[in-house]
Amino acid sequence: MLASQRQDVILGQVQEHGAVRVADLVVDLDVSDMTIRRDIAELARRGLVRRVHGGAVDARRAAHEPGFRAKSSLAGAEKAAIARAAIDLVRPGSAIALSAGTTTHLLARLLADSDVRPLTVVTNSLPAAEALHRPDDHGLTVVLTGGVRTPSDALVGPLATQALVGLRVDLAFLGVHGIDVEGGLTTPNLLEAETDRAMVAAAARLVVLADHTKWAETGLSRIADLSDVDVLVTDALPDNLDLDTLHGLEVVLAPAGD
Repeated sequence: MLASQRQDVILGQVQEHGAVRVADLVVDLDVSDMTIRRDIAELARRGLVRRVHGGAVDARRAAHEPGFRAKSSLAGAEKAAIARAAIDLVRPGSAIALSAGTTTHLLARLLADSDVRPLTVVTNSLPAAEALHRPDDHGLTVVLTGGVRTPSDALVGPLATQALVGLRVDLAFLGVHGIDVEGGLTTPNLLEAETDRAMVAAAARLVVLADHTKWAETGLSRIADLSDVDVLVTDALPDNLDLDTLHGLEVVLAPAGD
């Protein structure tokens, strides 16, 4: 196979899956590690992919992380409906975790004004922690992880991850950049994915909050497989989705406007 043909194959896989690994391409194309790295370097030089450790990602979208304000302006009605449905899953006396994200932030605001008490909330989201701040509310305990701040106002990295290790919560409410049957739950931020994985591991049950725009999106780093999800709260499912591929997870539909 000519170099140009290999590069076309690599680019096609990157565009389809959002990212590729050098080790997988070595097997698929039956060439050396160095050959694949040269091909990726050429694609990167042309601006078609972005090189990352161990592979490449789609230069157009997989590593792009919008800021919190930009994401807040997207699908606002749908996110609000999802948050209203999600609060029904929280029981007094429980401990929950909220990941960073605009939908989880809306859930935090609802919880702050609710009568679901006592309640302990662990979060790595600065906006969520601020929304939950109620100095005179002795029934509400907020645990904020440390860490490095991302464009989406998440606290991530070793400090945030370590803060979650050893904790155990009843529910983790996870916002995601993308959700896909094969790709699972993903985010563009490698450190945020690591922290989210620690949050998932700390939870007895995982609840994903994802509006319809998140379907078929793929970020750089995988957080979890779809089979790891216990409950999915969304405003709509894709028309062409085969429900058998959802691995039997519970789906809570919360259409905007209801």
